[in-house]
Amino acid sequence: MDNSLITNVKKTKIQPDKKLIGLGKSQKNTAESFKEVPVRAPEFFPDLRKIIISKYKGDVVTRYDCNLRYKYFFNYKTGEAIRSNYFTEAFEYTNTDVFAANFPHMVDIGIMGHCSHGRSGLCLKSGVQCYQNGLSVEKPNMSLENFKRIAAECKDLTNQFALGGRGDPNEHENFEEILKTCRENHIVPNYTTSGFDLTDEQILISKKYCGAVAVSWYRSDYTYKAIQRFIDAGVKTNIHYVLNHDTLDEAIHLFETDSFPQGVNAVIFLTHKPVGLGQKEKCLRYNDTKVHRMFKLIKQGSRRFKVGIDGCLVVGLINSGLRFDMRYLDTCEATRFTCYIDADMNMFPCSFDINGQYGVSLRENTIAQAWNSEQFQQFRNILREGCKGCEKSLYCYGGCVLHKSIVLCPSLQEGVCSEQ
Repeated sequence: MDNSLITNVKKTKIQPDKKLIGLGKSQKNTAESFKEVPVRAPEFFPDLRKIIISKYKGDVVTRYDCNLRYKYFFNYKTGEAIRSNYFTEAFEYTNTDVFAANFPHMVDIGIMGHCSHGRSGLCLKSGVQCYQNGLSVEKPNMSLENFKRIAAECKDLTNQFALGGRGDPNEHENFEEILKTCRENHIVPNYTTSGFDLTDEQILISKKYCGAVAVSWYRSDYTYKAIQRFIDAGVKTNIHYVLNHDTLDEAIHLFETDSFPQGVNAVIFLTHKPVGLGQKEKCLRYNDTKVHRMFKLIKQGSRRFKVGIDGCLVVGLINSGLRFDMRYLDTCEATRFTCYIDADMNMFPCSFDINGQYGVSLRENTIAQAWNSEQFQQFRNILREGCKGCEKSLYCYGGCVLHKSIVLCPSLQEGVCSEQ
C-alpha cells in the first residue's frame, strides 16, 4: 500500500492508563493467551468510538482499544506512530505484538477512476508499469458525497488517508473539498502524484491541508519540477520509487552518489507487482546480488532524508541476513491495520486485489462491517497461518497473500516451500 506520509510504527512498552481504560475485574493472563486474539465483529459493539477511546492533546492523539487492550499514538504533524503490545486485563504488559485492529488505522482511498498521465503514455514510457492500468481503463472518479461518508465513518478511529487510485488526486474535480473534509474529521490526508500538469493552486491547497505529498519517480522534467515546486512551497515532499529488476541499478546509483533531489523529506521504495500492466519478469528476485546491495543501502540510510519501504519489501529485509530493529518493521498490514477503497465504493484488503477476490461493497455495508466480513477474516487467517513452522513467520506472516512471486524469501522463490 502506497502511504505517502512516512510513518515510523514503533512497537514499544507503553503503560496503560487505568482511568482511561475502565475495564472490568482484574485477571491474570499470560502473553501466550493473546497469540490468536480475533478481531471482534461490530455487532458486539454498535459504536466503536465507545470501544476505541481517543484523547487529543496538541498534535498528538492517543487511542486505547478497550476490547483488544492495546494503546497507540499518532502525531498529526510528523506522521510518527507508536503502538504498544497487548495488555492483560490486570494491566500487565505482554510480549505479544498486536496482530490486527478493530478498525483500520490508515485507509488507502482510490478517489481517481481515470488518469490523464497514464493515458498520455508517459507513465509507461518512464519504465513504471501501472498496476491500475491507467493507460486504458477509464472510470468515474469517487463522488464527494461518497468520500464524505467514508470520512464520517472513520472519524476518531482512523489516523490518515492515503489518497490515490487510477490517476493523480490533485486532478480530482473536488480536490480541495476532499482534503478539507479529511481535516474536519480529524484525519490527515496525504496523496501521491506524477506531477504531470501540476498547478500552483494545487500546490497551495496541498500545503494547507496535507501531511505530506509524494511524487512518483518518473524520470522526467515534470517529475523533477514538481518535486522542487512542492519543496519551495514548504510542502513536506517524499519520493515514491518503484523497485523492479530494471530500476535497481538506477536506485543504487542515486543512493551511492547521493543524487536524490535536495530538500526531500523521504524516499520510499515500493515493490513492483505483477498486476495491471506490471510484468512478472520484472519482479525482484531474492538471489539477485543487486537486491541485497540495495538492502544494505536501505539499512545504511541517508543523512539528508528519511528512507522508507512498503510492507511488501519487509520479508526481503528479514531474509537479507542484515540486523534490523523489528520494532520499526511491520510486514503486510492489509486487513490488519490498513485497507483500500476504490472509486466505486468497494473495499479490499489492499489495492493490488484487482480481481476482487476479497472485495466487499460499501454500498451495502459499512466500513466496520467490511472490516469484519468473511472475506477480510479469510485474508487474516491466511496471514496467521502463513509459513507455520518457520522461525521467521512471526515477523513476516508468509508475505503477500495475493502475489507470492514478490515475496523475497528463498524458500518461496526457489520452490522449496509449499506456499509457492
